[in-house]
Amino acid sequence: MARKAAVVTLSPEERKTLKTWAASRTESYRKVQRARVVLLAAEGRPNLAIASEVGLARRMVVQWRQRFIKERLGGLLDRPRPGRPRTYTDADRLRVVETACKKTPPDATHWSVRSLAEATGVGRDVVHQILRQNQLQPHRVGTFSESPDPNFAAKVIDVVGPYMNPPENAIVLCVDEKTQIQALDRTQPMLPMRPDQIERHTHDYKRGWKSTRL
Repeated sequence: MARKAAVVTLSPEERKTLKTWAASRTESYRKVQRARVVLLAAEGRPNLAIASEVGLARRMVVQWRQRFIKERLGGLLDRPRPGRPRTYTDADRLRVVETACKKTPPDATHWSVRSLAEATGVGRDVVHQILRQNQLQPHRVGTFSESPDPNFAAKVIDVVGPYMNPPENAIVLCVDEKTQIQALDRTQPMLPMRPDQIERHTHDYKRGWKSTRL
């Protein structure tokens, strides 16, 4: 029979602190995970369910549950390791930001925390923290479109009008690119990612071949 998980009880102050850690965008990912483990344990969740939800092995959930019971909040903090701790300079952090904004990985379309850490030589937790602090989201792409046509608004009305208030016996012709024919270029240059702004590009293309259908 499986051993029953140790019961975790929290004081109001501990619960408040753990919720702050769990929702933090500046704390290390490991600390956020540990806080979530304890909060879920305090709800009476079994270790296996907690492990599945937070992405840890069951034995690690057991470890953090027991360490919290013995040492409370202090038990969730990283313990000193032998040797000189690894530190990163402002230049290291700037390199992470510049790499994320100005370069692309050789084998993917966008950076992940892991690939960015490998490319810059900075630890994954630190890279994750830098991206959060600068509100950089390499995995997201937004679209935009801005027409240079001075008569754009009038043309939109002409196109949308038949759909909103169609005249009697109207016929609408739809023009689109041919199936399996790739458009070559977007109508406007891509806007790269920068702090507090995701990468953006137009949703439409300069179409290379057109067909008409009824």
